[in-house]
Amino acid sequence: MIAHSSELTRNQSLVLDALVDAKGPASAYGLLDTLRAQGLRAPPQIYRALDKLVEFGLVHKLESMNAYVACAHRHDHDGCGATAFAICERCESVVEFCDAQVAERLSAWAGAHKFRSRRTAIELRGVCAACST
Repeated sequence: MIAHSSELTRNQSLVLDALVDAKGPASAYGLLDTLRAQGLRAPPQIYRALDKLVEFGLVHKLESMNAYVACAHRHDHDGCGATAFAICERCESVVEFCDAQVAERLSAWAGAHKFRSRRTAIELRGVCAACST
């Protein structure tokens, strides 16, 4: 993980700040629209920044939505094993959490099947408590 935000490029900082300020998950093109006034004009600028931010563990990609969220808490993603997201299909709120028991079970399965996992992200889709009332 990157040691300090001062190590980020200008584009990476702009994209990270936009995701931190976002009300929910953001697509790369949504970020591009948000950041045009700051001089970002082309999708590759956004995608390069997102790729690095994901690599640094500062941003997560929600595969089911093809969207990105800022990491909710600076935990050790490698030590966690499995990052999970609860995604509300009504309001699009996202809650990030980590569960050691789930990570252990996935690791045991991978070991039993000689599967070398690089990364695990679990997405739970449904309706949050606020939207279900």
